[in-house]
Amino acid sequence: MNTPYHIDQNPHKGNRGIARAWHAAKNSWCGIVYALKEESAFRQELTLLVCLTPVALYLPLNSLEKCALIVSLIMVLVVELLNSSVEAAIDRISFDHHDLSKRAKDFGSAAVMLALLAAALLWITICAPLVMHW
Repeated sequence: MNTPYHIDQNPHKGNRGIARAWHAAKNSWCGIVYALKEESAFRQELTLLVCLTPVALYLPLNSLEKCALIVSLIMVLVVELLNSSVEAAIDRISFDHHDLSKRAKDFGSAAVMLALLAAALLWITICAPLVMHW
């Protein structure tokens, strides 16, 4: 191959099968622990998940509706982790102000806001009839 770098040369890609899954799980756990320690927005959104999950399970809804409510909150955490990874990568490059760095961070922030909006709309749509009936 003519390129100076090939995937077979990557020392981090040597694991296969169960070993790869085990290492991926360890890395994922480290990411969650780091987000808990270092990212206040992640902690706030996790608190939202922890507080609202019992509410979703208690409400007189079918299983699909309960699952949708909980998954919407999990997706907020997913987007927050992606946003944090973008911010970390930009900060690794430079702390200097650059319009493209700001744009990337703003895009990540907007993604989190839209995920929160989507979760709120889903919760309102599913729960409003219950509140109106109550």
